[in-house]
Amino acid sequence: MNSITTTSYSIHFNINAFDALNKHLAESTYSTIFIMVDENTHEYCLPAFMSQITGDYNFEIIEIESGEENKNIETCTGVWSALSELGGDRKSLLLNLGGGVLTDLGGFVASTFKRGINFINIPTTLLSMVDASVGGKTGVDLGPLKNQIGVINQPQMVLIIPDFLQTLNDRQIQSGFAEMLKHGLIKDKNYWEELKKVASFKEMEAHIHDSVIIKNDVVTIDPTEQNLRKILNFGHTLGHAIESHYLESEDLPTLLHGEAIAIGMILEGYLSYILTGLPKNEMEDIKDTFLKRYEKIEFTDKAIESILKLLIFDKKNSHGNVNFVLLKQIGEAVYDIKIEEKLFYDAFSYYKE
Repeated sequence: MNSITTTSYSIHFNINAFDALNKHLAESTYSTIFIMVDENTHEYCLPAFMSQITGDYNFEIIEIESGEENKNIETCTGVWSALSELGGDRKSLLLNLGGGVLTDLGGFVASTFKRGINFINIPTTLLSMVDASVGGKTGVDLGPLKNQIGVINQPQMVLIIPDFLQTLNDRQIQSGFAEMLKHGLIKDKNYWEELKKVASFKEMEAHIHDSVIIKNDVVTIDPTEQNLRKILNFGHTLGHAIESHYLESEDLPTLLHGEAIAIGMILEGYLSYILTGLPKNEMEDIKDTFLKRYEKIEFTDKAIESILKLLIFDKKNSHGNVNFVLLKQIGEAVYDIKIEEKLFYDAFSYYKE
């Protein structure tokens, strides 16, 4: 896989990733190199990662707890304190080795410590490789509300090493695949059709590069999400509300990001059929494709009420309006669509059918 160049950094793959990192470290004069991990990447990814580092550097390991429930300011405070206690200064480097929770939080920590230190992201999940690797979004949740605190700030580079995916279970892989399917829905119908045929992990892995290119093309045009970049949020308005509902409900099982977004794309596919002309057969294709891969969730009326109340906290909202990304057709998205409340209930009814 060839490296992909964004407006301010490069995304390197496989052995090229380690070559680029070793060259960067050799040419830089970092005082301390911090590596942030969680308990999983500490055990399963860090040894393999360190074995590829050439040169003698001062490394310090900082471990946080995994899970979306730990993507918060309290965790940031712990990392900021560790950086300070271990002698971190403005010439330090933070390597974020983990999934989207860790790279989002690590990027935010680096962007704010000493008013900003350099960081490099090494995503270890499929979701973080195809989504968090591009665009510079960093941040944390505010209670159960997703990504309410953060900044857009670019890393020095991103290193994508697909071998790390072998440490994941199938559910985590499928969670990331939902974001890849989204890329086809919003930008490339042929890519959507290709991904629908994917039946093995190897086939999925081969498309990582394609998804990164699609996201990079969008972000390059609109780096700060003023217009076009909003299309990357298809499925996320209702999907994030569903994910937040599961996060704040102690009696509900964990719902992964991609699982929530898959439901969101079915719901917003229905809204697209009603409001923006998505053909009925394409709406059904979206629903059938996701329900073949993702377990159907039973939503009570009370749960739907709770989910819809969470919509007011969505980051795309402005002037008191909830703004949606919808589809005109598979491969063509439109943004800033306002929706009457009744249609949300109709969309859940369609999902339940």
